[in-house]
Amino acid sequence: MIKNEAMQTVLTGVPIPLVLVAADEHVQILNPEAEKLLGYGLSGRHYISVLRQPILLDCVEAVLRDAAPGETRYISNEAGRETTYLVTCAPVTLDTPGTGAIISFNDVTLREEAGQMRRDFVANVSHELRTPLTALLGFIETLSGAAKDDAAARTRFLEIMETEATRMNRLVGDLLSLSRVESEERIRPNDMVDVVVLVRSAVQSLSALALAENVQIVVKVDDSSMKAPGDSDQLLQVFTNLIENAIKYGGRNKTVEVNLSISTNENSLRGPGVRVEVIDHGSGIDPQHLPRLTERFYRVDSHRSREMGGTGLGLAIVKHIINRHRGRLRISSATGEGSKFSVVLPIRKA
Repeated sequence: MIKNEAMQTVLTGVPIPLVLVAADEHVQILNPEAEKLLGYGLSGRHYISVLRQPILLDCVEAVLRDAAPGETRYISNEAGRETTYLVTCAPVTLDTPGTGAIISFNDVTLREEAGQMRRDFVANVSHELRTPLTALLGFIETLSGAAKDDAAARTRFLEIMETEATRMNRLVGDLLSLSRVESEERIRPNDMVDVVVLVRSAVQSLSALALAENVQIVVKVDDSSMKAPGDSDQLLQVFTNLIENAIKYGGRNKTVEVNLSISTNENSLRGPGVRVEVIDHGSGIDPQHLPRLTERFYRVDSHRSREMGGTGLGLAIVKHIINRHRGRLRISSATGEGSKFSVVLPIRKA
């Protein structure tokens, strides 16, 4: 038998919520973590009025009745965020007659969220690939049958098939890029790179696209050289992605501004940093979309994004690259007022 005083001492030192229910079905002990979760002043109450959720009550009842352990889940809403606990109920013999139950709450919210993210990711990838694959299979079937000898239809269908195949290739490329960036996210680069050179290289690579859209890219630089620790290939990918988006979504016959400056005391970094701002003067983005822009496959306008060849992964890749560099990404926009994407990179090495 375990003395209640000893049990009280042990439970108080455990860093997860623990509740002890005596054989008379009343709560005997709640450790401090359990009080934070369930409330204060609950000791001595019947466990039904303390635990409340039916599935948890059934589990406790079974343990008290059968003296056999059980598991269930407990859902809590803390500060507007749903938290999931894996609850283990185990029988325990105290210094009073009968069998009591000790109930432990293990927070598995992050694990649940990670599982949901994986499921959503697989579903999104499947959806993104299914559309072009269905189109390709349909055109192949048509070209093998009714349109086999129709030269005009064959040419038109082959052009569409090339577009869809290119889209799939771009999606697979972005998926591989995202996977690679995520695997390296905790390894901070230490090579010093010139941010000005990388931005000008990105602008040069997008000159043909800018010409086709009649978009002028104006680069404003405070200093001819701005060096920061970084991965040159990944940072080039960041600047190329942001400037390309500005050209595509800012609209034809507009101007895209790229401003580079050095901040001696960047608040978000608690130290000096290089700031790169990409500003377009397009239709802007409704503020309600801004918090989700860097989510995988999130699109403000799915149809328009797909028409422009977007995979829905570009800003997710940008976010992970900037995280690897211990930098910050800030997005500001309003409908009808254009958008500003700001990248801030620390100047000091790790």
